[in-house]
Amino acid sequence: MKKTSTRLADGRELIYYDLRDDSVRDAVDRRPLERTVTTSRVRHDVLLGDSVAIASHRQGRTYHPPADECPLCPSRGDRLSEIPDSTYDVAVFENRFPSLAGDSGRCEVVCFTSDHDASFKDLTEGQARLVLEAWTDRTAELSHLPSVQQVFCFENRGAEIGVTLGHPHGQIYAYPFTTPRTALMLRSLAAHKEATGGENLFDAVLERETADERIVLQTEHWVAFVPYAAHWPYEVHLYPRHRVPDLLALGEDARTEFPQVYLELLNRFDRIFGEGEPPTPYIAAWHQAPFGALEEFDGVVREDFALHLELFTIRRTSGKLKFLAGSESGMNVFINDVPPERAAERLREVASS
Repeated sequence: MKKTSTRLADGRELIYYDLRDDSVRDAVDRRPLERTVTTSRVRHDVLLGDSVAIASHRQGRTYHPPADECPLCPSRGDRLSEIPDSTYDVAVFENRFPSLAGDSGRCEVVCFTSDHDASFKDLTEGQARLVLEAWTDRTAELSHLPSVQQVFCFENRGAEIGVTLGHPHGQIYAYPFTTPRTALMLRSLAAHKEATGGENLFDAVLERETADERIVLQTEHWVAFVPYAAHWPYEVHLYPRHRVPDLLALGEDARTEFPQVYLELLNRFDRIFGEGEPPTPYIAAWHQAPFGALEEFDGVVREDFALHLELFTIRRTSGKLKFLAGSESGMNVFINDVPPERAAERLREVASS
């Protein structure tokens, strides 16, 4: 992998990640951009104990542009985009309309490929490995920013999810706090560790799941399963068999095997609802241990956390979506119409031949 860092016309950072070491990235951003001004602020909810990012400048962000005006495609001729070069393998840049900025964190866009009509599942194993290396490198770099406590790499796919740019891409949020979802896991970790005299809850969950009927696929270094209490109609959790707290600690064997496993999962997701169905909308989310202090979670250290990826869709059956209505949105109590055992069975049925 070759990494090349440069700047866009308004001062934002752009990083190219290339498969070839002899790639040259010296194209200049020719757009007449003024320096980006953001209004992002984080406010704390004292009743719920969580935080909300207020970012009014995002109202003017790019919204469903035609393919020939996609800002994530490479620049060619007079058609100028966020990527000044005429081609790229993987490109990462600071979001022009960030939810978090400055002392409130940072947001980045990860372009998986220059092919506008592709999807992550269409990448080669080499390309998918390059994305993994980009995620890892950005996690390392962002963790050094003084305002950052947690790094979250994720992909939204599909208009049903709310995606406004059709080009295959994901995002990275660097939060100035430990996210509520992670805090819940850490509290459960701490309680289980104390109650059992030191047992790790992630290890216990993985042992239970690998002995159950909800396994989707497993290899030497990875295991994917539908969780016992799945929140979403089709939800898969992907864990490395050897517990590590973040992408930085992931071993070489697991890195090598990851593209094959992940691409297979993504292809299965597109086959869940049968031939002729539109691509399955999904969210893919990496859960990593926070880099901030963990004193509030008694007895827990970073190494207790287990890196894992959650992949889920809001489509519950052909032509029907799972909406977060009263119980989910009002009380955070999910109601799942698809039994996890049946979801796992379906995801095994659609395996590649």
